Amino acid sequence: MALSEVASSEAPQAVLFDMDGTLVDTEGLWWQATAAVARTLGVELGPADTPDVLGRAAEDVAAHLLATAEPHPSFPSGARRHPDIARQLIDAFAARIARQPGGVPLIPGALDLLGELHTEGIPTALVSASPRSIVHLVLPLLDHDFDLIVTAEDTARGKPHPDPYLMAANRLGVDPRRCVAIEDSPTGIAAATAAGCRVMMIDAGRGLPGLDSLRDVM
Repeated sequence: MALSEVASSEAPQAVLFDMDGTLVDTEGLWWQATAAVARTLGVELGPADTPDVLGRAAEDVAAHLLATAEPHPSFPSGARRHPDIARQLIDAFAARIARQPGGVPLIPGALDLLGELHTEGIPTALVSASPRSIVHLVLPLLDHDFDLIVTAEDTARGKPHPDPYLMAANRLGVDPRRCVAIEDSPTGIAAATAAGCRVMMIDAGRGLPGLDSLRDVM
C-alpha cells in the first residue's frame, strides 16, 4: 500500500519511541556529562556541537570530542583513546541520572500515551542511542512493557543512520512505513525518516500527544 493510500484514521502498526528527551527529560544531563568530559580534553562545548552530541551514541560523541580536541593546543598528551572516552561519557551520564531525586523527570504525557497504546494493543519499541545500561536505569520510571528495546549496542551504525529503526520494525514484523517514530532531535528525526517511518517531532516542554494525534500522522 502506498503511503498516500493509508487512511488518516488508521492506527499505526507500531509506535517507535526515542528515549532521552522524548520520554524522559535527560538531554540536559547528557549535555552536562559530555561537557565535563570535553573539558578534560581541553574543549569547551558550544551550540555548534549540538548536532554531534544530542541524539548520538556515546561512541560517536567520543569520536567528535577527540576530533575537536586533537588540534587544540591544550589537548593533554597521552589522552585516552576513543573507547575510554566513550566509557567516561556513559559513566558521567549514569552518575547524573542516579543523582536525580526520585529519578529523572518524565516528559509530560509520556505515561498517558504509553497507557493508551497498551490499551489499544499497539506494539511499542524503545529505540535509543543510549547504551543498554542507561536504558535499564530509566525503564522502571516508565512502567511500560515495551515489545522491543533497541539500544546503542544493537546496530553497527546508530542514529542518524536508519539502522536502529529498521531493526525495530524488522523485529516487530511491521512495515516501517506504517509505523510512527516519536523523536525530539534532528539526529533522531533523520534516522527515522531514512528508515521510512512516519515521524512526529515533540517538544519536551509541550509534552507528548495522545493516540489520536498519532493516527493523524498516518
